[in-house]
Amino acid sequence: MNGRRERRTFGSLDAAKEEARMAALNIQRGLSSENDLRPQDRENLRAVQDLLSPLGLPLVAVVEEYLQCRRRLGAVPLLLAVEDFVTRSRSYEPGILVPRVVDELIQHKQQDRINAHYLKLLDGNLRQFAKSFPGEITQVTGAMIEGWLRRGGHSMVTRNNWLKRVKELFAFAKRRGYLPKNEATVAEALKRGKQADTDVGIFTPEQMAQLMSAATAELIPVLAIGGFAGLRGAEIARLNWSAVDLGRKIIELRAGQAKTASRRIVPISDNLAGWLAKIDMHGPVVPDAGVFLQARRLAKSLGLPWPHNALRHSYISYRIAVVQSAAQVALEAGNSPTIIFKHYRELVTKDEADKWFGILPETPR
Repeated sequence: MNGRRERRTFGSLDAAKEEARMAALNIQRGLSSENDLRPQDRENLRAVQDLLSPLGLPLVAVVEEYLQCRRRLGAVPLLLAVEDFVTRSRSYEPGILVPRVVDELIQHKQQDRINAHYLKLLDGNLRQFAKSFPGEITQVTGAMIEGWLRRGGHSMVTRNNWLKRVKELFAFAKRRGYLPKNEATVAEALKRGKQADTDVGIFTPEQMAQLMSAATAELIPVLAIGGFAGLRGAEIARLNWSAVDLGRKIIELRAGQAKTASRRIVPISDNLAGWLAKIDMHGPVVPDAGVFLQARRLAKSLGLPWPHNALRHSYISYRIAVVQSAAQVALEAGNSPTIIFKHYRELVTKDEADKWFGILPETPR
């Protein structure tokens, strides 16, 4: 009694035997004071053990897991959460590795014959991403992507470009059924960083003249169209000579070629026409994306700096000094008048602009 042994005495052997028989019967029935399970509790226990037997799981482990789930789910019923998970998991194919998604995306882009320059950038950036995260794409978190973007202390412009390509990767994975179709990807939730205002770097007329004089026939289209028509590097890379009309003195950028995804007509200045007249205008303007790097190397060999987007920035700066209209230059450059007015107004004088658009090929003697 109370955890202590109790010694009992009986007046006869028969009385002691009867007491022992009753004690054994009570134990068998689950009514012993040493066994706190009632008969119905014992039956319930046996039923639960029979249910768990096919799974090979001990009752205590099942109870512990259930309690952990309930604590995390709060008021949400466990069965409802399981059904939601099953429905969600059936909407995509789990276990797909990041390198595989990158391979498939690049293959699709190659089949679609996208611009070679952009394809090279996309391939390079996403290969680095896959190297950093070789596991399942479903296991990549927003925090992991954010950390990858911030590595190396790169500029906000660079980080935003990387983010754009990572978002393209995750959107592709979603379309392929490698991520839940009815949920936003972790990449979608990440926002572009705010790019700080920076001084616009441009070439002087003297520097541009030096570049053009030293340029090979392969480099002239990139330098001349960038500097005297203001096309972006990616737009030049997508351009075909059939879009350049020297007779009408215009360059026609179709919607798929322009960054703004809208058709744009860019005027050809007299000096640009002079430079392009020296070119065999057939096929793509840029047959090899490596010419952009060669142009920078040429500038370096001449001891000239190459500020970010120097050719385009130069064109806009000198062009607005000529026409004195932010709206007109914005239309030609595929930009907003606000940006043109904010960053390019009064950077150069009219005399400097005249020198810029007066840079012509040397007349053979």
